[in-house]
Amino acid sequence: EANSMQFDRVNYETHGTTALITFNEPDKLNALSTGIRSGFCKALDQARHDDDIRVIIVTGAGDKSFCAGADISGFEFTPSYAKNFIDEVLDILALAEQINKPVIAAVNGYAFGGGFELSIACDFIIASEQAKFAVPEIQLGLLPGFAIARLNKLIGRQQAKYLSMTGTKLSAEEAKDLGLILKVVPHEQLLTQAFALADELASKPQMAIRYAKSIYNRELGGDELTYAKDVMPFLFLDDDTKEGVTAFREKRKPIFK
Repeated sequence: EANSMQFDRVNYETHGTTALITFNEPDKLNALSTGIRSGFCKALDQARHDDDIRVIIVTGAGDKSFCAGADISGFEFTPSYAKNFIDEVLDILALAEQINKPVIAAVNGYAFGGGFELSIACDFIIASEQAKFAVPEIQLGLLPGFAIARLNKLIGRQQAKYLSMTGTKLSAEEAKDLGLILKVVPHEQLLTQAFALADELASKPQMAIRYAKSIYNRELGGDELTYAKDVMPFLFLDDDTKEGVTAFREKRKPIFK
């Protein structure tokens, strides 16, 4: 039976040995608002400390968006603001890598920017055929701070550069062809398939499952993330970035110098 609770703007349910974490601001495309960021941290913490939970599934409420990335409405163009923002957000995006239980992203719609990054931090991505993946930060004069430390290992340098430099949107099938996701399923079967994978993982010896995750992930979360945190704030001071963010807010096309 399901037990459910609410952490800020995130729903948390347990179904047997699986915890289901749902970003719940569909009207805002489940963007990484303060409520979603804090709720996600609390929900993961809850799952981490519950000995009955073996696997975690992360998804978005609604049919449109898994998570549409950072909420840039309140951005300030100062080095200290940028540094604090990047330090906090990169740590949250990396959480799924560091938790000792397998995490499955059930991507139901847009996975853009931070939402894309959050999904690739998970151990497995199962995508609805309606899902779309992109790191559109370049349109703002920015780069995806977390993906830039991860994408080359996942899909190779050339494709990683292409996605980061162009902001191109990938369909679920294209993402699968690149090896970015495990499988594409019909939209209405998304959670059923995610729970099936969770049950399969939960049926295996858990000590070995945890070792597998920690050994495959052993190189993650070190120098390259620290480097990203140190260099990313400088982009916020670039005139093109100010133009990109202003144009985004004013819903017009940016003119980059």
